[in-house]
Amino acid sequence: MALRWRVDHDKHVLLTNFARRGWTRATDDGDWNFYWADKEGTRQIFSAESGVRLHDGQVISHFPNHYELTRKDLMVKNIKRYRKEVERTWLERIDGASGLPMPDLDIIPTTLLLPNDFSLFVEEYKKSPSLMWIMKPTSKCQGKGIFIINKLAQVKKWAASRSAQLASRDAYVISRYINDPLLIGGKKFDLRIYVLVTSYRPLKVYIYRHGFARFTTVNYSNDAHDLDNELMHLTNVAIQKHSEGYSHSHGGKWSLRNLRLYVEGTRGTEAAVKLMADIGWIIIHSLKAVQNVIINDKHCFEMYGYDILIDSSLKPWLLEVNASPSLSTTTATDRALKTALISEVIDIVLPPSFFEHAGRQSTGPYIPGAPAAAATSRRGSAAADASADGACAPGSGLPSGGGFEVLYDEAVELDAERARKEASEMSRGRAGSRPTHTGGRGAAGRSGSSWAP
Repeated sequence: MALRWRVDHDKHVLLTNFARRGWTRATDDGDWNFYWADKEGTRQIFSAESGVRLHDGQVISHFPNHYELTRKDLMVKNIKRYRKEVERTWLERIDGASGLPMPDLDIIPTTLLLPNDFSLFVEEYKKSPSLMWIMKPTSKCQGKGIFIINKLAQVKKWAASRSAQLASRDAYVISRYINDPLLIGGKKFDLRIYVLVTSYRPLKVYIYRHGFARFTTVNYSNDAHDLDNELMHLTNVAIQKHSEGYSHSHGGKWSLRNLRLYVEGTRGTEAAVKLMADIGWIIIHSLKAVQNVIINDKHCFEMYGYDILIDSSLKPWLLEVNASPSLSTTTATDRALKTALISEVIDIVLPPSFFEHAGRQSTGPYIPGAPAAAATSRRGSAAADASADGACAPGSGLPSGGGFEVLYDEAVELDAERARKEASEMSRGRAGSRPTHTGGRGAAGRSGSSWAP
C-alpha cells in the first residue's frame, strides 16, 4: 500500500524521502497517514474546534503543546521548576546523611523574562555590572530580534521604546551572555544537535550523531565596541550567509565528529568523552523538565533542534530548543545530512505495525499505489537513500551508517528500578536488611547511553 503524506511546506529532503517510499500526496486535509506539520498546522489539528480525532494509521510531527519546551520563556520556566523539584527530592531523600552528590542541573545561563522580571534583572545586573546580557524575543527564530547589552540604560531604553510601539509587545528573555565561548580558529560556534522523542510517558529519546557546529565568519571579541556585530556573535546560518566571509562550499559548519576529534587533540580523550556525556545530560534533563506537562499522544513524535554553546572550560550550555529545525539546505553535505536524517526519523516513528493500521483504517478512500515493499519502512536505509540522491559521494563529509541512537529509554530504567526493588525486598525478607538508594529517576541519575558522534 502507498501511504499518503501531507506537509505544510514543500522541502526537498521531505519530498525526496516520500517519493523513494512510493508514498502519495494526500488529496485533502484529512486524508493523510504521515503529516510533517508546522506549528500552525499542529495547532489546528489539536484544537477543540477542529473535531479531528486521529486514528492508529496517522502520525504527526509535533506533540500538541510542544511549545512548553520550544518557546524560550516556557523552556526557562519549566527547567527552573524541574531543578527546584529535583533538588527538593534530593534533600528529602538523603535527609542530609547520604553521600550522593547534588544533581548538576545548571544547564541554562541565568535567564529572566522581560518586562515581567525587570526588577529581578536589575538585582542580577547590580551583582555583576561588568557582565554582558543577550536579549531574545520568545517566539522568533533564525536570530531575529536578538541583541546584546552591557548597560542597564540599554534595557531601560528598550523598555521605553517597546511601550511607545503598541504593536510590538513581544515578550523577551534576557540571559547572561556566555562571553568566554570555546573558540576554534578565533571564531565562535554553537552546536545544532537533532533529538527525536517518540514518547514522553515513558520518555524515549534518540540523538542524531551527525549534528554539526555552526561557526561565525568574523573572529570573536567581547569588546564592548563589538556588541552590535551580528556576524561575530550570532551563529545562525540565516545571518552568516550574508557575510562576505561565508563559504557556500561548507556553509561554515563542522561535523560533530570533527569537533570531538578537535577536543580530543587539544584537551584529551577524557575531556571529549565528558563533554559528550554532559551534552547528553542536558538533553535528557531538559526533556524530563517538560515530561509531565507535555500532552503525550501516541500519534505524535518530535524532532527537536537543540542549540548548545560550549564555553572555554568545556561546559555546555543549553541556549534554546527549536520545534521546527530548518530543513533547507545550502551545501551538498547539508542536503545529504538532512535527507538521511529524515529517512531515519521515518524509519523509527513508523514501525511495521503502523502499516497494518494504515491499511485498515483511513480518513478517506484507499488509494492504490506502490507495492508494499516500496512503502514499507526500511530501518538503516538512510545512508543508501542519501547516496541515491547523489549527495553522499566521496568527500561529502557524511559518515556512513545510521545516525540515530537511543540516548534515554525510561521504560528500561523503570524495569531496572522494579527489579532492584524486588531483589531488595527479597534480600530484606531474608536478612532484615534495609535497601540502599541507587540513584534512578528521582535523584536525576545519569541513565541513558553514552554517545559519541
